[in-house]
Amino acid sequence: MRTMTLPLSAQRIAGLRRTGAQQLTIEVVAETGSTNADLLARLDSLASPVLLAAEMQTAGRGRAGRSWHTTPGAALTFSLAWKFDRPLQALAGLPLAVGVAIAETLARFDIDVRLKWPNDVLRDGNKLAGILIETASAKKAHDGGVWAVIGIGINIAIPDSLAATIGRPVADLSGVGMDRDLLLAALLDDLSEALAQFGRAGFSAFADRWNRLHAHAGQQVAIFDHGRISHEGKAIGVDGVGRLLLETAAGEVAITAGDVSLKTVEG
Repeated sequence: MRTMTLPLSAQRIAGLRRTGAQQLTIEVVAETGSTNADLLARLDSLASPVLLAAEMQTAGRGRAGRSWHTTPGAALTFSLAWKFDRPLQALAGLPLAVGVAIAETLARFDIDVRLKWPNDVLRDGNKLAGILIETASAKKAHDGGVWAVIGIGINIAIPDSLAATIGRPVADLSGVGMDRDLLLAALLDDLSEALAQFGRAGFSAFADRWNRLHAHAGQQVAIFDHGRISHEGKAIGVDGVGRLLLETAAGEVAITAGDVSLKTVEG
């Protein structure tokens, strides 16, 4: 098995994919600012899905403009441009569906993870992976639809110096001996199937699967909106469009993902 420090290989990733998997372009670069930004800038010229992976991102982004800190070999960072023939509002729940696909892929490598609403993957309670999705309307007059650029960062082996920069506990896959090409090929296969399914059926096809992986099921949580608590209650799960259901003192409420964050409440 290849070590984690060997460079990613687009050719090897393609060769490790399942026979019959959806064809798409695979690109690997040594360094860039942001793979999401790179693909967003190219959308008007794309005719089919493209995966762009980078060994190093100097301007990687998370939700709400947060920085994604990494160093070469410490993480698997990539973006996938995928076109949906659905209106923008029909893409609600897409980050959660992507989380399901990531979790199910990792489970095939005997890596147990849970999902934190709306877009984090946790291992042993700490963040292992994050998802950032940005969208743009297809501008070619004859086809329309919406392009989604799905950015994913998975911690592979976080050195102590990087952990200090991040400033909060994080999880990684150190000790697993993960072949990054093999992992990325498997993720690409499962994401392709999941995105095709989402295109046909929306998030309803993923809701039960997400709820089985729910990290905070039955726990007291607080929802923060721009730094202030907007809701507090017991997390039930998600509904068919990806809204988080909370049992509050005023009854059940459904929270739509946006620039909000979730934290557990100490009992």
